[in-house]
Amino acid sequence: MKIKIAGTANDSIVDGPGIRFTIFTQGCPHHCEGCHNPGTHDFDGGRYEETAELIRKIKENPLLDGVTFSGGEPFCQPLPLAEIAKEAKLLGLDIVTYTGYTFEYLIEHADEKNGFSELLGCTDILIDGRYVSEQRSLDVPFRGSLNQRILDCARSLEEGKAVGYSL
Repeated sequence: MKIKIAGTANDSIVDGPGIRFTIFTQGCPHHCEGCHNPGTHDFDGGRYEETAELIRKIKENPLLDGVTFSGGEPFCQPLPLAEIAKEAKLLGLDIVTYTGYTFEYLIEHADEKNGFSELLGCTDILIDGRYVSEQRSLDVPFRGSLNQRILDCARSLEEGKAVGYSL
């Protein structure tokens, strides 16, 4: 399966707990002012990559604790990311997904076609909410602004409401 990406980081320590393989998806509808990755906004930018190739790269790094999906907006390409997540979880890796959407929006808009449920079901930690430059903070781990939440995705899905994740 193909996915459009802006790039990857083989050993990130800023995109979730531990050492992470981070995939920066290409294309974002949010265009948050002050975004850290504005080069990922254009849906016509980036490059196509085979999910199998990304999985191969993940398997090659024995130091990884997990895989992170960042953006762009991962929920614009949830099915290829879910495929990668399933393979990563078989390796014992956890999944962090960043999104400019809220958990509530994703649940409300999930349907059989868009793949939101598939990606949410593979995500361990969901960091949700748009970046808001007026709420920028360097004191919150793994987030850019105070409005963004770190959620336990499995518990949130089970309880049907956003449940915080303790780092």
